[in-house]
Amino acid sequence: MSQRQIERWAPVLLAIFLLILWQLICTAFAVPEYIFPSPLAIGQSMAAFAGPIAEAGWKTFWVTMIGFGLSIVVGVLLGFLVGSSRLVYAAVFPLLVAFNAVPKAAIVPILIVWFGIGVGPGILTAFLISFFPITVNIATGLATLSPELEDVLRVLGAKRWDVLVKIGLPSSLPYFFASLKIAITMAFVGTVLAEMTAGDSGIGYLMLSAGSSQRMPLAFAGLIVISAMAMVMYELFSFIEKNTTAWAHRGFNGE
Repeated sequence: MSQRQIERWAPVLLAIFLLILWQLICTAFAVPEYIFPSPLAIGQSMAAFAGPIAEAGWKTFWVTMIGFGLSIVVGVLLGFLVGSSRLVYAAVFPLLVAFNAVPKAAIVPILIVWFGIGVGPGILTAFLISFFPITVNIATGLATLSPELEDVLRVLGAKRWDVLVKIGLPSSLPYFFASLKIAITMAFVGTVLAEMTAGDSGIGYLMLSAGSSQRMPLAFAGLIVISAMAMVMYELFSFIEKNTTAWAHRGFNGE
């Protein structure tokens, strides 16, 4: 087996090992399901509640995608604005850091007052929690453009706008895709947080209901669904990144 095949199968083999170890520990110590369910109990719960889990998962997915889509639009535009000017970077960046430091769980009650119970707080929480990495990475990609390259382009007659659009944005693509992979996982966290606080449906609401009735296998099933959706979206962006910014990954994994 080649090194690349080993690396490809390593996560799967590690996951299988951890699941077996988890099941053995729960069985050997007779851990009650309402405290820490075994993988077998979680699988049985997923099969028994497949319909409600699928419905809740789909609701959480599209709410997250709407909030995440908004974060891409706002993050790219704001990142371009911040990264294109040293003055704007110096003025705006500290405010963005301060805003990002505010716990999003503290914002959800405010969103409930403004938008009520439902998908509104979920979309906005997913947006608020995921736009910051996109903004920062786009701004960093533009702000770290090589001064020597910029000077050469200026000598050749390029204007500031030409440098930013034709050189800055393409060179920021690796930063952009890196931010997407981080932001999408955070967006799911934001949606679930809002659903557990202000939702009437979705995986977060399902997990809250299951936890309150001590059906821990069902609550853990919700966690697995969220993790699976986040992993799929992460791998999707990784695939797109490798096929659009191969020039930035030369030598990676021995290639």
